Formats: sequence, structure tokens, C-alpha cells
Amino acid sequence: MTTAPRTPRLDAIGLVVSDMAASLAFYRLLGVDIPAEADTAAHAEATLPSGLRILWDTEETIRSYDPGWTRPQGGERIGLAFLCEGPAEVDATYEALVAAGHTGHLKPWDAVWGQRYAVVVDPDGCGVSLFASAA
Repeated sequence: MTTAPRTPRLDAIGLVVSDMAASLAFYRLLGVDIPAEADTAAHAEATLPSGLRILWDTEETIRSYDPGWTRPQGGERIGLAFLCEGPAEVDATYEALVAAGHTGHLKPWDAVWGQRYAVVVDPDGCGVSLFASAA
């Protein structure tokens, strides 16, 4: 008897970072639970409450097994989106990240699709959306 092939499932999202400590500090401000000792690691990961994992690897780690890897140039290749409790949390989280020295890309606004929405840029240039139902 043969068994049907298993369907792959999304388990983790990987980010390649130029400065591990800076990247982890940014994501900690978004509530991701990452141990402090990860700041000096070549690879770090955290499991979100949903079970999805976020993985961080330094550029050097990627080059250790893919020597031809180069940092992507041009537009964004991936964007992460963080659900907030409500519009006030979108605003407060955006302001906290900008106050911590991170670049705001889109200030909080009431989007036509019914959400309070904002975008902040992480230390490696990745746009990170903050959103909540506007109602």
C-alpha cells in the first residue's frame, strides 16, 4: 500500500540580516520573544504564539553554505505584517519604533480597506506592516 505524499506547510520565515543584534532589537520592540544571548549568534529563531517561526541568519552564515550569495538590490522581496489590538496600538507601536531610531515608511493612516495601517523599515530595509481593524 502506498501513502499519499504529505502536503508541505509553512513553518518558518527566514530573514538574512547584516547586524544580528540590531535586527533582533527591532523585532523585540514588536513583542517577539528572543533571548538576549541570540544577539551574538550567527543564527537565531523565535516561535510566535501561532507556532510559526521567524529565523534570522547573518549574511556570513548564508555565505558559509552559499558562497555566491549576494545581498538583494532594489525593491522589497518580503514584508512581514504584525496584527495590533486596535488602531491606538498601531499608532503607539509605530511611534515607539520611530522613537527607537527606526525609519518610518508610512505613518499610521486609515486605509480604504478598513484597517489602521502603518509601515516601519527594519534594520535591513524590510518593510514591516502594522495593522488593526479600524472599527
